[in-house]
Amino acid sequence: MVPKTWLGRMQAQMAHATERMAHATERVGPMASDARDMAAERIVNARSWAAPRLDRAAHTVEEQLAPRVSAMLADAARRIDPKPVRSRRWPMLVLLSGLALGAAGFYMYRKNAQQWTDTMRDSAADASQWMGEKAEQTGERISEKAETAGTAADRQAEEISKKMS
Repeated sequence: MVPKTWLGRMQAQMAHATERMAHATERVGPMASDARDMAAERIVNARSWAAPRLDRAAHTVEEQLAPRVSAMLADAARRIDPKPVRSRRWPMLVLLSGLALGAAGFYMYRKNAQQWTDTMRDSAADASQWMGEKAEQTGERISEKAETAGTAADRQAEEISKKMS
C-alpha cells in the first residue's frame, strides 16, 4: 500500500527507518556479548600462559636467592657468636645487610606478582569497558540518526502542510 499524501509518505519512511534501526540494534547486542566472551577467554589464556612463568620465578627465588641470603645470615650468626671478636660492628652490619637483602628480595617478588595481577585485571576491565563503550556509541549514533531523520521528516511535513493551507 503506497500512501497518497506527502505526509503519509514521510510517516512511512520514518516507520521504515525505525524498523531498520531496531534491526541494527538487534545485531549489535550479540556482537558485544561475543566480544566480551572473547575478551574473557583471552584473559584466561593469558593467565594460563603467565602462571607457569610466575611459578618458575618463585622457584628461582627460592632456589637461588634464598640460599644466598640464608648463607649470609648463617655467616652473620657465626660472627655474632660470643667468641672474642675484634669489632662488634661488623657482625651486626652483616646481619642487618642480610635481613635488608632478604626483605628487598621478598618485596620485589611480591611487587612484581601484584603488578602482574593488577595489569591483567586492568586489561580485562579495559577490554570490557571498551566493548561497552563501543556498543553504547553505536546505539547513540543510531538514535541520533533516527532523531535527525524524524526531525527532517517532521519539518518537511510541516512545510508541505503550510503550503497546502
